[in-house]
Amino acid sequence: MSTAILVTDAGFAPAGPAQDWLSPADLDGPARPDPVRVALTPETDPDLLGPHLAQIAAIRVVFPAVADGRGFTLARRLRRMGFAGRLRAAGQLIPEQYPMARACGFDEVEIDADRALRQPEADWRSAAGRQGYLARLRRAVA
Repeated sequence: MSTAILVTDAGFAPAGPAQDWLSPADLDGPARPDPVRVALTPETDPDLLGPHLAQIAAIRVVFPAVADGRGFTLARRLRRMGFAGRLRAAGQLIPEQYPMARACGFDEVEIDADRALRQPEADWRSAAGRQGYLARLRRAVA
């Protein structure tokens, strides 16, 4: 199993130890870890999180394939619903998708170490520098 790498505007960083990510169904359970972190699949209805958004510190949206853009829509909806916590895109993303991820409201992208070897930090930094109108759009709606 490979280690996860976080991609931010500053470059690569180790993702650190694995965290406990809850499912939306777990939010209605009795005990929750603090801070609350929730993992979503692209088909998750974000309205399920509505009553819990204030207590959620981080949301991780899984991208199962490079060609699956539903996570971008999900991120945008979460931000429009008022989610102000950390929003992470995780999985099958490529550097060319990084500007869109940031424009949709993601704070960071999580990739595995194998992908980081194939698409090194310089590729992601270059993509971050191409944000142009997308970065301005993100600031305008934030």
